[in-house]
Amino acid sequence: MGETSASEVYYVFMNCDPEYERLRKDRSKKGVEELDSYLSCKHDQLLAKLLPPNSYRKKASLAIVDGFSVEITKQQAAILRSAKEVRVVEKNMELPTPE
Repeated sequence: MGETSASEVYYVFMNCDPEYERLRKDRSKKGVEELDSYLSCKHDQLLAKLLPPNSYRKKASLAIVDGFSVEITKQQAAILRSAKEVRVVEKNMELPTPE
């Protein structure tokens, strides 16, 4: 990873996907497992296609919104924002902790 930019957690939300919509309707245990597997693979493929190996760390896929959290640099966030499959990329906002 480059020394010029620190990694931070971003949330990436994907554009409408008919397969996601179809899988999301199946609330059975098998359906939930299929959806989780589909999204994890889809999100991994997007990252592998756009970013160099070992330059990011995916933290989780989010089945409820077809999105994922990932540790990346500001420059990598800009790359993801430009992908046609991506709807929104937002930096995780830390809430101040009460003293």
